[in-house]
Amino acid sequence: MDVSLQLQRPLRFKEVLNHRTDCFKIRPFLGSLSFARTIQRRQRRLSTRSSKSSKGFGRKTKLGTGNQKRDQKDNGENEDSNIPTLSESEESNQTEMESTVAVDEESTIALYQKNKVNESEKEELKEDVPSKTKSYLNAENGSARKVVEDVLGLQKKEIILENDTVSTSRDAATYEGKHFTDYAITEEKHLAGTETDGTVTGKDEKTIEDASVKLKLEMEEKLRKQEIERLAEGNFLKGNKIFVYPQTVRPDEDIEVFFNRSFSTLNDEQDILIMGAFNDWRWRSFTMRLNKTYFKGDWWSCQIHVPKEAYKMDFVFFNGQNIYDNNDKQDFCIIVEGGMDVFAFEDFLLEEKRRELEKLAKEQAEKERQEEEQRRIEAEKAASEADRAQAKVETGKRREILEQLMKQAPRSVDNIWFIEPNEFKGADKVKLYYNKTSGPLAHANELWIHGGHNNWCNGLTIVEKFLRSGREGGDWWYAEVVVPDRALVLDWVFADGPPKVATIYDNNNYQDFHAVVPKSIPEEMFWVEEEHQIFRKLQAERKLREEAIRAKAEKTARMKAEMKERTLKRFLLSQKHIVYTEPLDVHAGSTVTVFYNPANTVLNGKHEIWFRCSFNRWTHRMGPLPPQRMLPADNGSHVKATVKVPLDAYMMDFVFSEREDGGMFDNKGGMDYHIPVFGGIVKEPPMHVVHIAVEMAPIAKVGGLGDVVTSLSRAVQDLNHNVNIILPKYDCLNLSH
Repeated sequence: MDVSLQLQRPLRFKEVLNHRTDCFKIRPFLGSLSFARTIQRRQRRLSTRSSKSSKGFGRKTKLGTGNQKRDQKDNGENEDSNIPTLSESEESNQTEMESTVAVDEESTIALYQKNKVNESEKEELKEDVPSKTKSYLNAENGSARKVVEDVLGLQKKEIILENDTVSTSRDAATYEGKHFTDYAITEEKHLAGTETDGTVTGKDEKTIEDASVKLKLEMEEKLRKQEIERLAEGNFLKGNKIFVYPQTVRPDEDIEVFFNRSFSTLNDEQDILIMGAFNDWRWRSFTMRLNKTYFKGDWWSCQIHVPKEAYKMDFVFFNGQNIYDNNDKQDFCIIVEGGMDVFAFEDFLLEEKRRELEKLAKEQAEKERQEEEQRRIEAEKAASEADRAQAKVETGKRREILEQLMKQAPRSVDNIWFIEPNEFKGADKVKLYYNKTSGPLAHANELWIHGGHNNWCNGLTIVEKFLRSGREGGDWWYAEVVVPDRALVLDWVFADGPPKVATIYDNNNYQDFHAVVPKSIPEEMFWVEEEHQIFRKLQAERKLREEAIRAKAEKTARMKAEMKERTLKRFLLSQKHIVYTEPLDVHAGSTVTVFYNPANTVLNGKHEIWFRCSFNRWTHRMGPLPPQRMLPADNGSHVKATVKVPLDAYMMDFVFSEREDGGMFDNKGGMDYHIPVFGGIVKEPPMHVVHIAVEMAPIAKVGGLGDVVTSLSRAVQDLNHNVNIILPKYDCLNLSH
């Protein structure tokens, strides 16, 4: 036995409508005996209860498939007796509409009582049905019940909505009802096909649930289209060019904009585009193409996402070229509800600008760092090349001198000095003999050697004391000396004491003593290494100079910053007996408290003090703030007021008065009170300052005036102002630069 739940469609016209009944069929399950028996009992009870209801479903002819219905319709055209009369159709439609409204509540009650009966029947079959099968059965019954409840609920919504909606044709209503019935039957067959042996698997449960969700979504989409169709027809009858759905536009949602081409200057255009932006054309512009809809009245539409920052949407329509519909030069606009207001959006823009400036500042700082690093690398490369060139030049000079010296240097001088052994090389220990009586040190008590190598290139590297030798043929003394590692030539003099103590020297008549190292390293290798050593030495010296210059520049910058901070603090504290702020440094975007002492001003003794404030030299976009009555502070005669500093402020300006509407003012003698604001996204416009002077250090300086002009101009430039200096055309000036 089949159980049919009648899905009654509403009347489309107030006139005659051939009503057609659609059914959502749940076929019985032909599985195991216990499960099939339970389903059959449930169906008999539902069928019996429905047949007994006086206001429920009447006896209906069982519906066939879509093909059978079409065959019946074709056969009915040949038999005039089967065509209902006009009066019969009206009576049938009226009766079925009344029964449809009444049957919803009774069907719901019947379904509830049916579920109660099913539960009792399941208790009777408890011993015959396994526990696992019962759990699956409960899940299946719950899913099926959910599908029926969803269908009934959506059917009620559809009846309520469609009673107020005018359809375009009776054939469209008949087709939609047939389509829904066929889809429901197909889904029922699919669900029935998933049951096997009285059990429902987890996959089958998910299939049932997905089918229910899909059915609900299709019904909701159908209701949405019907509501838009109703709005389109209503706006067409009123002559409105546009409407939106949903009618209440909220931020961070998608809306659909509808445009009636027939009411517009674009009625003959094939392409319709929308161009717009949000918040008075200041936020997120867009251009989109509209598509023609099936609604009556030549309606075109497109979907647009409303950003969360929007409070208004402004737009016009055009054909993609030069023909526009801009609402008689007023543009179209739609108010966005529940989002930002104008002032909140202004603050949001300032915050966005601040983030953008911070990002740009970081990018600029990174770019400058990279450029500075590139300049440093290039300067290092240029300086290294210069050092290498200088090392090469210096090596050439040394080589020329040393080669000439090596040609003249002997290995020994008879009766004056000699070295043992005759053949030696770098790092060898040798004995240097000296005949004391051969020179000016004949009467010296001590003998010392002060020596070096390679024409004294590294200074004094050999210092040894001589000892008396037993060699005959003169007064011979000797000293043990270690030959320097890279020595080509040894250089020395004899003295009567160690360095800084000796007074008498034997320096070979101001030519010094020289000896060639017989087994020295090859000259070419020596001069290559010598050039590298000179190059490294020059690099080290240059880096020391650069480090000293950098340290001096950092110290100067630090001293300037500290001096600037002390000067500003001194300025702010200089008027503390009258007015000051907490915190002392005012930052954009923060809240500041202004303290005022009227006892030291013209407002002394006034009962009330009113605070009047603005920003940016009284030119801020918000204008002067509303007057604010100042409250007594904790510190004596001071009064205070609190102000929120905007992000685009660079200067805080204020005066004081005795009343809200004015009266006597304290405006600092007509100059007003001004406190600089730090960290704002807007900088103070620079001033153009011109100094006319007779001196300027260092190009034309006689006294201290030149230093003052130069220092003052640099200080003003540090405040981002433009400075020019005019000087007489002195003859000493170098005008070529």
